[in-house]
Amino acid sequence: MVRRTRKKQNLFLKYVSDKVFTSQTLPLIFVVSILGIMFVLIRMKGIEQDYKYHEVAKRIKIQKVQNKEFKAKRAKELSVKQLKAYAKKFNLQEPDEKRIIIIP
Repeated sequence: MVRRTRKKQNLFLKYVSDKVFTSQTLPLIFVVSILGIMFVLIRMKGIEQDYKYHEVAKRIKIQKVQNKEFKAKRAKELSVKQLKAYAKKFNLQEPDEKRIIIIP
């Protein structure tokens, strides 16, 4: 039984070496293999870049929300009511006409 298995393996190896690994098909096998490997590597790189893009997009969304919060806080601090409270707290007076600068 062991001899049969070895004989079948030897016949198979002989067939493969005679038909598949010839001087005409071996370069074709190498080219197809390299193209397959390159395709997989390019797809992996694309997926990796997609993950990085989504990570950056997520950070941008978070920054936009924080920016809106800061703008709302600034608007609250610069409101007329708050400015009057600061003036009262620090004992400030309204400026006269000479001290007012109008920015166009």
